[in-house]
Amino acid sequence: MTSSTTDFANTARRVIEIEIAGLQALAESLDGAFGAAVQMILSARGRVIVSGMGKSGHIARKIAATLASTGTPAQFVHPAEASHGDLGMVTREDVALVLSNSGETPELADLIAHTRRFSIPLIGVAARPDSTLLRQADVALVLPQATEACGTGVVPTTSTTMTLALGDALAVALMEHRAFTPEHFRTFHPGGKLGAKLSKVADLMHTDMPIVPATTAMPEALLIISQKGFGVVGVTDAEGRLIGIVTDGDLRRHMDGLLSRSVAEVMTRTPRTIAPTALAEAAVAVMNECKITCLFAVDEGVPVGILHIHDCLRAGVV
Repeated sequence: MTSSTTDFANTARRVIEIEIAGLQALAESLDGAFGAAVQMILSARGRVIVSGMGKSGHIARKIAATLASTGTPAQFVHPAEASHGDLGMVTREDVALVLSNSGETPELADLIAHTRRFSIPLIGVAARPDSTLLRQADVALVLPQATEACGTGVVPTTSTTMTLALGDALAVALMEHRAFTPEHFRTFHPGGKLGAKLSKVADLMHTDMPIVPATTAMPEALLIISQKGFGVVGVTDAEGRLIGIVTDGDLRRHMDGLLSRSVAEVMTRTPRTIAPTALAEAAVAVMNECKITCLFAVDEGVPVGILHIHDCLRAGVV
């Protein structure tokens, strides 16, 4: 390892340690204003309008996206665009969350004035309690004084990290109050790897199932196995409950006189099943554990679908 590589690593550690110190200071500084901000957002009948300029604008976009994906309707509004017509996006039903480390960003003036003119609740986030933004805000969230990690004090580093963490804290507090679940999250995030992991069995299963009654002769069952293409056939009793399954292993074990038997004589009884409401990832775990490729989804013992491992692969669950 060269000395320059070591120096780079030391710089990285120093930056991270400075930002950690900033986050610790932020955690210790939180007071009743944070709770007031959460209550203000909960009371809003519209959206959270998140705004900021420059680096604060980038953080604002992320906070708006996090809020929107966790059950709090939110939208980013660029402050410069707001001055040229986008103020029409900010209504009396909304609450504004405005970010500015200095609290004196000129481009925010029209947006702040708009919230005051129409009595739109305003939450301000800044590092200076006496700044214009925080003096005008209904709720002031003050960032603690912290050293920027750049070493010169001019590059937003620790300050933007603290602002981002504060936004995450607001989103999680709102989530917990609303009892927001992974299933709710999937509603707003159906795509991507996370959406796939939150897919339910019912989302991926096939309802056109290979199912036969227990009295079915094996030649007919073999025809169903071939037609449906899952390599198995489920066996039901007179009430329609799943009581067994015939797999290729069962066929090999009963090869002698197979065509003269009924499925009840060949099947494996009480097969592994899963609920249609279970996560598809849980179904994959069962299939891996049992070294099988298919699972019947059952509701109160009655088969309602069948899931193949390839369905999970195509959906990106595994």
